[in-house]
Amino acid sequence: MVARHYKYITFSDRREIAALYQANERPADIAERLGVTTATIYRELKRGETAGEDGAPVLDRNRRRAYNPVVAQQRVQANFRRRGRTPADGLQGGFDSDAI
Repeated sequence: MVARHYKYITFSDRREIAALYQANERPADIAERLGVTTATIYRELKRGETAGEDGAPVLDRNRRRAYNPVVAQQRVQANFRRRGRTPADGLQGGFDSDAI
């Protein structure tokens, strides 16, 4: 039996996802590059979606739902706090939530 390797997506990973997604890369190609599953990338893109004032999703220049790595990181950190856990030191990935 092969042991599974779990990996948290760091803020630097999120910035890379944003850059690749903005460059019109496919989620499957982004997943392969980061060493995660395609489903993980789709969940991450959903986590980083932003909505306009009318509640409609904001679209990027490629006419896809825009991804914001800062929003995604804030949601992850809020989920950790809500669950009563403290994120691992490596999870921060150079992200300073107080700087926002």
